[in-house]
Amino acid sequence: MSRVDLVLTTGEPAGIGPEVSAQAAQMFLQEKADAHITLIGDPTLFDEGVRHPRLQIESVKLNKPAVSGLLDVNNAAYVLATLDAAIAGCQANRFQAMVTAPVHKGIVNQSGIAFTGHTEYLAAACGVERVVMLLCANLPAGLMGLQRGLPLRVALTTIHVPLALVSAQITVKSVLETIQILHAGLKNQFGIAQPRILVAGLNPHAGEGGYLGSEESTTIEPAISQAQQAGIRVEGPFPGDTLFDLRSLDQVDAYLAMYHDQGLAPFKFVTFNTGVNVTLGLPIIRTSVDHGTALDIAGKGVADAGSMLEAIRLAFQLAQHRKATLAHASGA
Repeated sequence: MSRVDLVLTTGEPAGIGPEVSAQAAQMFLQEKADAHITLIGDPTLFDEGVRHPRLQIESVKLNKPAVSGLLDVNNAAYVLATLDAAIAGCQANRFQAMVTAPVHKGIVNQSGIAFTGHTEYLAAACGVERVVMLLCANLPAGLMGLQRGLPLRVALTTIHVPLALVSAQITVKSVLETIQILHAGLKNQFGIAQPRILVAGLNPHAGEGGYLGSEESTTIEPAISQAQQAGIRVEGPFPGDTLFDLRSLDQVDAYLAMYHDQGLAPFKFVTFNTGVNVTLGLPIIRTSVDHGTALDIAGKGVADAGSMLEAIRLAFQLAQHRKATLAHASGA
């Protein structure tokens, strides 16, 4: 077995991040004997029972003691320091993948540090102009009539952008680059030889021939056409309200939405806290949970570690695939 080292950033210290990270890490290590996990955070955030021979804590000190459920601007820099440590570790190949627990964007910004989100922060830290947010989940047989379990993958063209500003960011360049990054990620990270991608329109009914908007004809369709000419199996734009059809899920490798809620609302409706967020386009592997800090239940021992466990599982799989691909390429 080839050892895989994963690093977990434990997120907002007043939220559920530290507890679900520790729980999920120990659960996963029972599944995989070739996995090693490092939790990054202040040791005071973890129970004394967090013990496993293949689990270690890399200490980053809090600026102020954390109180479950109570945000503190003094610890905003601590949150970013945990991310910086994990990124540096991945870039130095100490870790083969990083998994992130949820952070609270508001409190980071209140501290005076401009912060849009994990995805944008990682892109800047890695010197990448554009990355793609991809949500993944394995839907079980029986859900809404599914005959067998199938993967659901939903990518976003724009991410944490106010709705009023989305249209201006939907350009031929942005849509085409998103399609290209999504295609490459599905092929190279997930091992799908010829991925098929379906693309949503921006407007109701995909613009309805221009009566409800022109972005489909002026930007989205040209981008799809250029991607098709490059050999990418991509189709659309389709109306956002009919795009996500579980009856055709076995024929689709990923759906591409134009904005955050267009993609995440249907995704989260059917994934039941088992979804995983993957950042495509980075030189490192990063997965994350699909939920927030849950301040209202932090420290009460009731938080569900399911999404974190799935994020660790997927990070492990992607890291294994990358190691196998590199070994094959080098003739090892």
